[in-house]
Amino acid sequence: MTALQPDPAEGLRMYDELLAVHTILRRGSELIAQSLKVLADDGPVDVRALVSVARWHNGFLHHHHRSEDAQFWPLLRRLFPGSADDLTRLTQEHEELDANLTALSEAIGALGAARTPAERRAAVQVAATTGYPKAVVCRDALGGHLDDEEPVLRALFPQVSAAEIRTLRAAIVAAAPKSGPDLVLGLLSDPTPAPGYDAIVANFPPPVRWLRPVLLRRYHARRKALGVA
Repeated sequence: MTALQPDPAEGLRMYDELLAVHTILRRGSELIAQSLKVLADDGPVDVRALVSVARWHNGFLHHHHRSEDAQFWPLLRRLFPGSADDLTRLTQEHEELDANLTALSEAIGALGAARTPAERRAAVQVAATTGYPKAVVCRDALGGHLDDEEPVLRALFPQVSAAEIRTLRAAIVAAAPKSGPDLVLGLLSDPTPAPGYDAIVANFPPPVRWLRPVLLRRYHARRKALGVA
C-alpha cells in the first residue's frame, strides 16, 4: 500500500476516535443541562463547579469545531469534491450552534461574575430561567449536528490515505482539552465506555492513564457537586 492509497482500517480507527470525542461532547452537554435543571429547582448545586464545567465544555467544543473547520473540511473537500455540500452544511451548523452557545455562556458568565449575595441570587435566577432552557437547546442542537456529521465522516474516512489520516488525527489531538482530564476520562467512561474508548485512551499521556482511578474519583465528586451524582 502506498502512502496515497486509501487505508480503510486506519480510517475506521480514526472514526472510532472521533466518536469518542463526540461522546465527551454529548455527555458533557447533558451533564450541564441536568445541573442547571437541578439549580432551577432549588436543588443542591455548587455554582462554582457548574461554572467550571460549563466553561470547560464550551472551550472544548469551540476548539473541536475550529479544528474541523480549519483542517478537516478543507482536506475532505479537496479529496471528495462531491461531498462539498455536506461539508458546507456542517460548517453552517457549527455557526448556528455557536449562536446558541453564546447565550448559554452569558448566563454561565453571570454566575461566575456574581460576588455579592444579591448578585448571586440574580445570577441564579437568570441561570434558572434563561440558562437551563438554552442548555437544553444547545444539547439538542449539538446532538442533532453530531447525528448529521457522523454518517458523512463514516463514509469518507475509510477512503482517506494513511498519511492524510495522520493529518486528521493530529488535528483532533491538537484540539483535545489539556485541562479537565478527570472530565475527559469520566465522560468517556460514564455510564458505559464510549465507542472508541480504547483507541483514544491509548493516545493519552502515560501519567493520565496511570492516574485513571484518582481522576475518575474526582469526576464523580464533580458530578455530586453539580447535583447529578
